[in-house]
Amino acid sequence: MAEAASRARTTTLAADPLNGTVRRTVLPGGLRVITEAVPAMRSVSIGFWVGIGSRDESPSLSGASHFLEHLLFKGTKRRSALDISSEIEAVGGETNAFTAKEYTCYYARVLDADLPLAIDVLCDVISSSVLDEADVETERGVILEEIAMHDDEPGDEVHDAFTKALFGEHALGRLISGTTETIAAMTRKQIAGFYHKRYTAPEIVIAASGSLDHAAVVKLVRAALKDTHLLGGDAQPVPERPQGKLVKTRSGQLSVIDKDTEQAHLVLGCTSMNRFDERRFALGVLNNVLGGGMSSRLFQQVREQRGLAYSVYSYTTQYADAGLFAVYAGCTPGKADEVLRIVQDELAEVAANGITAAELARGKGMLKGGFVLGLEDTGSRMSRLGKGELLYGELLSVDELLQRVDAVTLDEVCAIATELLSRPMSLAAIGPFVGHDFSGVVRSS
Repeated sequence: MAEAASRARTTTLAADPLNGTVRRTVLPGGLRVITEAVPAMRSVSIGFWVGIGSRDESPSLSGASHFLEHLLFKGTKRRSALDISSEIEAVGGETNAFTAKEYTCYYARVLDADLPLAIDVLCDVISSSVLDEADVETERGVILEEIAMHDDEPGDEVHDAFTKALFGEHALGRLISGTTETIAAMTRKQIAGFYHKRYTAPEIVIAASGSLDHAAVVKLVRAALKDTHLLGGDAQPVPERPQGKLVKTRSGQLSVIDKDTEQAHLVLGCTSMNRFDERRFALGVLNNVLGGGMSSRLFQQVREQRGLAYSVYSYTTQYADAGLFAVYAGCTPGKADEVLRIVQDELAEVAANGITAAELARGKGMLKGGFVLGLEDTGSRMSRLGKGELLYGELLSVDELLQRVDAVTLDEVCAIATELLSRPMSLAAIGPFVGHDFSGVVRSS
């Protein structure tokens, strides 16, 4: 029984047409190692993907994942904060981390010869952070400054305001960074408890891409983690976050933040599909047609033909059990009503009459090009591995992705446009809008 528990399980997932061979090993205890060997590269990107993000926090611990992301680089039993950064930088590498709503990622990019160092440093950071009380206080101040800086960037803040309007008190509606109140009140004991409870082997995927050998990577990981809680036992990997019941969202919401800004920042949008919905490829095509580039309808109507905004685009965000579609525009405050009217008219036109065959072809071409061009560096390829394993429980090859896009039909895109763009829209606006009436923009049904 003990012998079986110590045995790793390795499978070959794909031989990618872009010269990448993907292999996956599940180590004893449930930690997964997935690599893509790309012999033509001279670098390697490696990421430790933890399936825990801001949506997994209680209201009082809002911001704990992001706080922890900062703290893990502050020191381990073997390394100080300076050691962690200087060891990677001494070989010309880079290391960083980011927190999202459903996961956190710690990553490094180094020359292939320095991969053993990167693995050792990141394994040490993930498994053995000391979370010193003094470091908690230092980083508390840093994060409070980060929140203040974010509040001074209305172009970023408006997206958070929109998400909050759409999801309300649900965890998806909360800020990844937390608030000044939750960060100020959070204790070292609470953060440590979150760390030890959540950062377990079954929740972690180690993804690497570049000039590497899979067996060597697995051996290095096992050596680095041999005396830690992340290796050993008979636990199995946590499956991808279940789709479950769709998050209850609110329709026709209005969030106006009055600020004396030179430019108004507007986000208009609605709920959309989750990331497991097979129609997500058709949605990607529709998004490109509406606001995905300079040839898109919204860019042409708002900027090129009327010169009302410098920046205007649409975007989609998908979670396991929810999604959103939104349009952003930044314009002079006095032009906000006109910009919103044009955006609404264009969305209504596409909802009623769909898109053309030429737009379908262009939207599909943009989607396919984005997939392939995004794989020209090891960091993007590593992210594809980590997200595929952690979020979807599968890794589609490039050929499979392109085939899914090619299979999208005009009728499918038009059907999604009718369904999605006919929904009640919510609006977030930041600017000098005291007493401004936006009631004609939003509706609840």
